[in-house]
Amino acid sequence: MTLFRSRAWALSALLAAGAALATASEPLTNTLTVHRIVASAAAETSEPASTARPGDVLEYVAEFHNTGSSTARGLSATLPLPKGTEFLPGSQHPADVRASVDGVSFDALPLKRVVKQADGTLREELVPTREYRYLRWPASDLAAGGALSVSARVTVATDIAASVASVAAPGAAKGGAVH
Repeated sequence: MTLFRSRAWALSALLAAGAALATASEPLTNTLTVHRIVASAAAETSEPASTARPGDVLEYVAEFHNTGSSTARGLSATLPLPKGTEFLPGSQHPADVRASVDGVSFDALPLKRVVKQADGTLREELVPTREYRYLRWPASDLAAGGALSVSARVTVATDIAASVASVAAPGAAKGGAVH
């Protein structure tokens, strides 16, 4: 089985997030953690994920803290989903989230697209969740000393061998960011 290092992705996400946060008007800090979800007949547990295998369920949690002395207004948390993973609908917290395949356009779940058929007609189709690359939560205010946590789960693709390089070092990842 092919392994990839989720820490490499988490580190690149945090670095990208730091760049995004540096431009915010309020002092904000963030952390991104990755845990492997282990389910058994008795219970579900989580453990830190330094590596993952195809089929593993990973949970990404981005936590943002306002270390400033005033309320930060209109913050919108964005969580990237690395290539080689598939978003698990219903796993996002908070539940009210928008998704994107490109990091530019965000829409309500499930994502849909219009596809031109061979006969020239247009048909609306669901976008496969393996194509979701970003989740964004609605803008909110974050009080001084306050915290915001967002999370989502993904499954590591069973055909990860083809995309392991992009998961280990996702150059396009924007990181857990606040806009």
